[in-house]
Amino acid sequence: MWYFTWILGLLLACSLGIINVLRLEAQETWDKEHIPLDPLTHLITKHTMLGRLKEKVENSKRNGLPFSILFISLKSFKTTNDLHDYEIEAILRSVVDCFKEDIRPGIDIAAKIDDYDFLIAMPGFTLKRAEEIAALVKIEILTSVKLPRKLVFEVLAGVAEYSTNSEKFASSALEVDHLINIAVNNSC
Repeated sequence: MWYFTWILGLLLACSLGIINVLRLEAQETWDKEHIPLDPLTHLITKHTMLGRLKEKVENSKRNGLPFSILFISLKSFKTTNDLHDYEIEAILRSVVDCFKEDIRPGIDIAAKIDDYDFLIAMPGFTLKRAEEIAALVKIEILTSVKLPRKLVFEVLAGVAEYSTNSEKFASSALEVDHLINIAVNNSC
């Protein structure tokens, strides 16, 4: 008789597990459909990215795996070149298309954080691997983006790595700010 109770308990546990999996899948679907996106580039916004980076810091603390961020900035094409808004929009879309090819779909997270600045979170990537991706992205942007009237612009790319061996801060928010500052300062 005890085995009927055991089987019933096992069935209940399995059904609760399935319900939990379905709940998580529903939450992920809802999140994907309701995340605010930049209307021009269709990347997540700075506010959403900062929240995601805090999650990545907490995940890295738990699992001990590093993650890296890549900062991309477009410089001097707006100030030195008198471009129309539609031309700037076309350039930004082309830049986003370039680095979307080099990031892992469903794993890496890309965001537009300012008018001409982008940030990509790359879970599981060490600093060395992030530097390789940064070089690829920079070359891809410089060779693929077509500028009107043969104008030029500068692409800056910087990387930073978070690992559990890095400096300890009071909160995830400070760690995220520190990471972004490192990536910006490493831009070249």
